[in-house]
Amino acid sequence: MARRADRLAEIEAETGAVAFAADLTSDADVAALAAFLADSGPVHSLVHVAGGARGTDRVEDGLVSDWQWMFDVNVLSAQRVVAALLPLLRRGAAETGHADTLFVTSTAAVTAYAGGAGYNAAKAGEAMLAHALRLELNGEPIRVIEIAPGMVHTPEFTLNRLGGDANAAERVYEGVEAPLTAGDVADVIVYALDAPGHVNLDLVTMRPVAQSAQHLLARGPLRPRTAD
Repeated sequence: MARRADRLAEIEAETGAVAFAADLTSDADVAALAAFLADSGPVHSLVHVAGGARGTDRVEDGLVSDWQWMFDVNVLSAQRVVAALLPLLRRGAAETGHADTLFVTSTAAVTAYAGGAGYNAAKAGEAMLAHALRLELNGEPIRVIEIAPGMVHTPEFTLNRLGGDANAAERVYEGVEAPLTAGDVADVIVYALDAPGHVNLDLVTMRPVAQSAQHLLARGPLRPRTAD
């Protein structure tokens, strides 16, 4: 499920998956998604990847419209989808013994950085939604998993954040050896969902080796230190 029907059509042709075009910031679209899924049977896993950042402004200079967009896309979309699909996930859990909810947040949810307050706050909000949901589902066989990636080099995330400035977007990753890719994150998602049903990976933090912490990034080749 995603917003862009043309890309979904390509995925359908490539994989045989069944796609559904919807915007998770729209109550009507989420209701239509829930109705579509209800007709097809139980839901066994919900993977919430919707999100994004806009701008790198300081708090005092931030645009309220950017902050509202980030909260709607990262936090409120998660609430909409959980509220709509939880009955179907319970049906799935009754059928197979467990069901899964998985949220892709960010290391930005736990470590603030200058120019990132809006995104920090939005991802922290999504993470808190997942943490609270896990408590609320205590006693039910429904796992709540959070995957928090650090630097991931994707075609659009930083480009969109920087207003379409391709040169500025590429400078973010310049000299960084092997930043994470979307495929790396997907592999971890698959691993988490494939774990035995009684095993819950509450929080998986993943970064490229070149990024030791949110603020500590190595630019240039990674080399073992040798004795002089």
